[in-house]
Amino acid sequence: MLGGLFGSPGVHECSRAGCRAEATTTITWRNPKIHDESRKKVWIACDAHNTFLIEFLTSRGFPVEVTPFIPEETA
Repeated sequence: MLGGLFGSPGVHECSRAGCRAEATTTITWRNPKIHDESRKKVWIACDAHNTFLIEFLTSRGFPVEVTPFIPEETA
């Protein structure tokens, strides 16, 4: 879940359970056993948890794409 939806406006919190740190990485992934290539999920991670979350997903054989997190500008 993307931070900022239920927390403070403009704050993008790490997707790791219980972490409230600011996100720096976007992790896009999918479960190929149940979703085709058009269905992707997005997690965001702080510096302390990005490796943990990436390893969690790749150990299950999920395709993962990692990019810097850049919050979208909202008016």
